[in-house]
Amino acid sequence: MAFICIFEVLLAIICFLFLFCLRNNVHGTPKNFPLVGMMPGLLLNTHRIHDWCTEILERCQCSTYLFQGPWFAKMNMLVTCDPANIHYIMSSNFCNFPKGSEFKEIFDILGDGIFNADMDLWKKQRKAAQGFMRHQLFYLFLLRTSRAKVEKGLIPVLEHVAKRGLVLNLEDVFQRFAFDSTCILVTGYDPECLSVEFPEVLFSKALDDAEEAIFYRQIRPQSFVKLQRWLNMGQERKYRKAWEVLDDIIPKYICQKREELNKLKEGFVSEIDEEGVDLLTSYITEEKTTDLKCDDKFLRDTILNMMLAGRDTTSSGLTWFFWLVSRHPKVENKIIAELESIIPAEETKKWRLFNAEEVKNLVYLHGALCEALRLYPPVPFQHKEPLKPDSLPSGHPVYPKTKILFSLYALGRMKSVWGEDCFEFKPERWITDRGGNKHEPSYKFLSFNAGPRTCLGKEVAFVQMKCVASAIIYNYRIQVLEETPVVPAVSIILHTKNGLMARVSRRWA
Repeated sequence: MAFICIFEVLLAIICFLFLFCLRNNVHGTPKNFPLVGMMPGLLLNTHRIHDWCTEILERCQCSTYLFQGPWFAKMNMLVTCDPANIHYIMSSNFCNFPKGSEFKEIFDILGDGIFNADMDLWKKQRKAAQGFMRHQLFYLFLLRTSRAKVEKGLIPVLEHVAKRGLVLNLEDVFQRFAFDSTCILVTGYDPECLSVEFPEVLFSKALDDAEEAIFYRQIRPQSFVKLQRWLNMGQERKYRKAWEVLDDIIPKYICQKREELNKLKEGFVSEIDEEGVDLLTSYITEEKTTDLKCDDKFLRDTILNMMLAGRDTTSSGLTWFFWLVSRHPKVENKIIAELESIIPAEETKKWRLFNAEEVKNLVYLHGALCEALRLYPPVPFQHKEPLKPDSLPSGHPVYPKTKILFSLYALGRMKSVWGEDCFEFKPERWITDRGGNKHEPSYKFLSFNAGPRTCLGKEVAFVQMKCVASAIIYNYRIQVLEETPVVPAVSIILHTKNGLMARVSRRWA
């Protein structure tokens, strides 16, 4: 008995010393150990990495600190959410901070697409994409297909579960909606994964697997990642399989589109004028105007980049938006009142769908969506590295190959940026004293990027989110199940770990 008591005391002391050693330094950064650096703290907090990073940056001077990885692992990175640093890197000294070779290696599945591209190639791709996405024909296509997908895809699913009193994973529904919608806009084809059958979609599953593997590539030593790749095991095995699936599916879309366009003759122009046009059609038919070689490899990379961006921004934004609204009934009531204000009195308190143009300028709904994106940005981290030695506004020196990581999640939770109430969900912070939408600088609200790389799909995302939000909030009651915790998953996209499980019921008879 005495031996057992002594053993228990020693074990308690060892545990205490271990936890004591893991405590943060006096200036707020994680404990830096010999050989392994700050890796122990990272590994212990991977499951809550966004909140962990926020806590560290809140304590650090200038909201910036140097994370030091294991020796010789090339994992050192400067982590920041300082708006001055962000503005300097993303805008005023943009040319010195490209994505870099390491970014392209981590995201190699995206090929030479716009997310990986730098310099002249990026400029050419952005110019072409901007021209196509701002064209009136594409906007007409966006309005028509968004309304159709809500009416013929989303509503039947909600009606199905509401009538039967079923529990629904809203995050899965939003991912299916966004995947179908983005696939239509990018390729012109509807995979129809949003239906009451909830079919498995290999394309969408492959994107999820690739995103998860890419996240782990950023928090593990490169040597370990390369070993996994060589042995074809773990996350790298999943990544390779996802790549194979994507490379099997995307070329079929391209081949089908080329065959379709080759068959069209004189009636093609009038058909486009009436129906609008998808991006793949634009790239193929307008190749000579783009200064780009739109071969199958380029189209494959372009489709994948746009699918990744379009699907995840919309679905993640909607998921966290509805979770926050479900916890704030006053916000929900204000959104309903705003929707009622734009329709005739005799049409209120009745089932109704809204057109994109009707909800486009709703101030409170727009503010609520921005507030959700502030607190839960779809892409919680961004990665940059300088070409030449430089010094950031915070005073931190950076050199070529220095990895600079922005934490967008932490940025939305900095009291120095958003005030003492930064953790609160307050759509009112996006409304001016005159009742209009308040603009916040992109280096403060980074959900759609900043500077020359500002997201081209921002308007697309808002059109889709407003169509979905107005349809659901006005016509249905959403009861999120309390027994299923809603917390961020470990991924490069801010998905939830367990989904957004809820019951749906009709608001009006």
